[in-house]
Amino acid sequence: MRILFLTDNFPPEVNAPATRTFEHCQEWVKAGAEVTIITGEPNFPQGKVYAGYKNQFYKKETINGIKVIRVWTYIVPNKGILKRTLDFISFSITSFFAGLFQKADIIIATSPQFFTALSARTLHFWKHTPWIMEVRDLWPESIKTVGAIKQGKIIRYWEWQEERCYNSAKKIVVVTDTFKKKLIERGFPENKIEVIKNGVNLDLFKPIRKDQELLDKLGLRDKKIIGYIGTHGMAHKLDFILRCAKNMENQTEFHFLFLGDGGNKEELLKLKEELKCTNVTMLPSVSKKDVKHYISILDICLINLRKDPLFTTVIPSKIFENAAMAIPILMGVEGEAQEIVESYGAGLCFEPENEDDFKKKLSQLIVPNTYKQCQAGCLKLAADFNRKKLARRMLKIIENTVEK
Repeated sequence: MRILFLTDNFPPEVNAPATRTFEHCQEWVKAGAEVTIITGEPNFPQGKVYAGYKNQFYKKETINGIKVIRVWTYIVPNKGILKRTLDFISFSITSFFAGLFQKADIIIATSPQFFTALSARTLHFWKHTPWIMEVRDLWPESIKTVGAIKQGKIIRYWEWQEERCYNSAKKIVVVTDTFKKKLIERGFPENKIEVIKNGVNLDLFKPIRKDQELLDKLGLRDKKIIGYIGTHGMAHKLDFILRCAKNMENQTEFHFLFLGDGGNKEELLKLKEELKCTNVTMLPSVSKKDVKHYISILDICLINLRKDPLFTTVIPSKIFENAAMAIPILMGVEGEAQEIVESYGAGLCFEPENEDDFKKKLSQLIVPNTYKQCQAGCLKLAADFNRKKLARRMLKIIENTVEK
């Protein structure tokens, strides 16, 4: 079976879409599928092409048995709605032309961003090949939530395009049960929608001892480290966390570690300087293989999103990697993600953007008995969200779609 997969993000990028796609495709190749990825040159989130790569019109490479075709895109930093939209549109166009010349039994496109789905839908039309839309974000609803674009003609146009994609796709694969529920409420048939949640590569992420060299390098030995690792974007409300950290400076045993990049990184660095936070360290992104060393030094994994009904529908992928390394979770996200963390006893959840509740749950989490119980809950959670099992389930969906 020949799978043509369109994705805006792919390794060596280390964000959640890149990791999910890569780990799924590896398993599909092992199962005998022929997988071709169409993507751009790695540049997320700084909007700068990675060392060793060049933004050119067409280049082939093979990564772990996966055929990778990289196409030219208009590359800009992850901020500014107009330029980012031009970036997305450029990939939609160049991925379409590259895809025309690839043999495939099925086409898959993953969001965000949504323009990748438009490319796959157009390829489906011209190649008469079935396609699957993988929905990792309810776009354009999500960009309205963070205030990037307000409701108007532009949004209504993209909502119309979104509906056309859902109708055109043979299958819709979503990453949360809530996404499926929302789409059913909008009138899309239940038997067309499958749920494949995010997970973790248990070969890469497992409990290890704290990296003592890294602790010494960062000057954080003997500190209780509360760590946020991931994208610093509009949705993550990390300015709230910085203000919480500032107000906890008298509790000298705690130190906050931020690792990652994103559209709000510069603003957050400025805010850190304005607040004169002495208990915060902010570092740039690291490679996927190095992330586990930073997770190892954490005492608590921090996951946070702004308070909005939309974010009750999401499940941050950070949950799974930290759980696999037995790092208890302190999470400011409500809804389905909260249900997962609490049902496994993998951590405690605070009301988003509520500083008093944040401090209360933090103090409860560090109680030794609670902490040990959460570590055990983390390992149970990770075992149930093994990425290999999830990849095999999705491959079965793909095979059934091709057969039909």
